[in-house]
Amino acid sequence: MFRTTTRRLFCAGALAMAFASAGTAQAADKVKVGINNVVSDVVFHLGIERGIFKAEGLEVELVAFDSGPKMVAPLGAGQIDVGAGASSAGLYNAAARGIDIKVVADKGSTPVHYDYMPLMVRKELVDSGKVKTIADLKGMRVGSVGPGAATNAKMAHILAKAGLTYKDVTHNYIGYPQQIAAFTTGAIDAAITTEPSVTQAVNNGVAVRFVVDGYPNQQVAVLLYGGDFIAKRRDVAQRFMNAYVKAARIFNDATAGGKFDGKGADEVIKTIMRTTGLKDAELFKTMIPNGIDPDGKVDTASMAEDLKFFTDNGYLERPAKVSDVVDTSFAENTLKALGPYKAAQN
Repeated sequence: MFRTTTRRLFCAGALAMAFASAGTAQAADKVKVGINNVVSDVVFHLGIERGIFKAEGLEVELVAFDSGPKMVAPLGAGQIDVGAGASSAGLYNAAARGIDIKVVADKGSTPVHYDYMPLMVRKELVDSGKVKTIADLKGMRVGSVGPGAATNAKMAHILAKAGLTYKDVTHNYIGYPQQIAAFTTGAIDAAITTEPSVTQAVNNGVAVRFVVDGYPNQQVAVLLYGGDFIAKRRDVAQRFMNAYVKAARIFNDATAGGKFDGKGADEVIKTIMRTTGLKDAELFKTMIPNGIDPDGKVDTASMAEDLKFFTDNGYLERPAKVSDVVDTSFAENTLKALGPYKAAQN
């Protein structure tokens, strides 16, 4: 009788533990993340594939958008928690309208050797000698993704080095992938475009990298948190940042020195190709990776310079400050917990 009772108690206890374990497994906090299906989204994919988010007790769902600005309203409304956005005039205008979103970490920047958004010039113009210096771009047609973009601020920054202003060139608004065709037809003479379009344009013989590292450390792409995520799920938001930075460090190991040939690069390239639709692995031999700060730091100095550009050119609906849209506390807490990034030894 004692043995039977003991056996029953043991079985009941085992079942209880099993149910408890199942309950724990189902208790992962869900986080919805907006992405653009671009190369820099690889950090999110690495975090999922390698169990980094899971180790933080998170279940991450990636929601695709065809542009960063389309994430802003869902972020403000709490329909998604995290977004992959841009440091643009639209970010400040959204804040001015009362949409509660914050820049919390770097997602795409241009430290030296990581200029994934160089100034490209049509190859024919360079080969003919018509364009030898930045000053030769005066009056020419420049491709831009739209008014108030960070790339426009970069163009102004580069033009200023030659004594030109942003208004000294003609701006044609056209998306990055379409800029290759525009170079081919001669519809544009120059553009600050992004990888992999840069390498594709070079390989196709239609454009050349004319100015590289023309605006070091510009904060181009950013990680955004919605206001509800910050205010109502702060612990979850912190754990997300912890995982994000860990994944960013894997990316940094793989892209040491501004090339896709660091530690674990082959596997990172496979992830990028699988998640972006890129088919040509040869691109990565000359493609320049974007920077992602391995400690999650945001370059607020460049954001302040770009904000001045947005203000001077009338892109803002009302006066703004960088501090209106930035919250560095999550990345700072992660840095305290993990310590500074130490580059991998290949």
